[in-house]
Amino acid sequence: MHPIHNLLHPHFRYTMEINALAREALINCGGIIESCFSPGEYSIELSSIAYGQLWRFDREALPADLIARGMAVEDPDSPHGLKLSVEDYPYANDGLVLWDIIKDWVTNYVNHYYPEENLVESDEEIQAWWTEIRTQGHGDKKDEPWWPVLKTPQDLIRILTTIIWVASGHHAAVNFGQYDYAGYIPNRGTIARVKMPCEDPTDDEWEAFKRRPEDELLSTFPSQIQASQVMAVLDVLSNHSPEEEYIGDKMYPAFDAVPQIKAAYGIFSGKLKELEGIIDSRNADESRKNRNGVGVIPYNLLKPYSEAGVTSMGVPNSISI
Repeated sequence: MHPIHNLLHPHFRYTMEINALAREALINCGGIIESCFSPGEYSIELSSIAYGQLWRFDREALPADLIARGMAVEDPDSPHGLKLSVEDYPYANDGLVLWDIIKDWVTNYVNHYYPEENLVESDEEIQAWWTEIRTQGHGDKKDEPWWPVLKTPQDLIRILTTIIWVASGHHAAVNFGQYDYAGYIPNRGTIARVKMPCEDPTDDEWEAFKRRPEDELLSTFPSQIQASQVMAVLDVLSNHSPEEEYIGDKMYPAFDAVPQIKAAYGIFSGKLKELEGIIDSRNADESRKNRNGVGVIPYNLLKPYSEAGVTSMGVPNSISI
C-alpha cells in the first residue's frame, strides 16, 4: 500500500456514507434544509453558486483562510507566522495550534518516505492521485491557476496538511457546536416566516405590532414542526458516536510497523494532549472575553478528545457525521 494512502486513510472514515445520507435526507429536494431554512428551494443552489465562485483549495488551509477573510496578516515575528486582526479569536487561537501540530506530524511522515527532493515528482502514483483530484474531483475548476503544484516534499506536506485539517479540525469547529448555539431556536432561527414589521406595514399591521410585538416575533420564528426538525437534526449532527476515532488517539497498523513513524506518531499524540491543557487554560483566562465570562460559552470545539454524545468538543479524524 502507498504510504500516503496509509496516512490519509483514517481521515476518510465514513465520509462516503455520511455524504450519501445527507443527499437522502438533508440536502435533497424538499429535505430538511429546503423545508426549514430561509432560502427554501434555492438553498442548495445558493450553496452551489457560492462554491463555484469562492471555493479554492489553497484557501482551505487555515492560515490562508484567515488571511483571505481579513482576520490575519503574515508576520514572521508572531506565533504561527500570523498576526491576528482580533487577538481574542478562539477558532484562530486554538486552530493554529492544531494546524501546526498536524503539519509537524505530516512533515515527519513525508520526510521519512521522501528523503530526497526529486522523489515526489518522480512518484507516478502520487502524481496521478493529485491529477485526479484536480481534473476529476474538481473538473469544473481544473484549469484554475491557484492549484498548488506537486513537485517537492514541501508541496506534498502543504497539500496533505490542508486535507487532514479540513477533515478533522475545520469540520469539528463548524459542526460539533451546532446544538449549543442553535438548538435553542430563538438564539439562531433558521427561517423568518414573515417580514420585519418595519418593512412597509399597513396601518393595521403596525397597530397590531405595537399592541403585542411578541406575536410578531412568534410568527417570525420557525413553526413548531420546523423548529422540532431542526433541533433533532442539530442534535444528531452534534453527536459523537461511541466508536468515534479521534485525531492522534489510535495507533494504526501501518504506523506501528515502522519504528520512525511510530515514534513520530507518539509525538503527534503527545502534542494533542498538550493542546487539551492549553484550551482549558485559555477558557479559564478572564482576559479572554470571547471564551470566558458570565453567559459566555467556553470554547472547547478544538479540544481533541471527547466522550460520546453532544459535548461540543472532540476532533474526529474524519467527517463521519
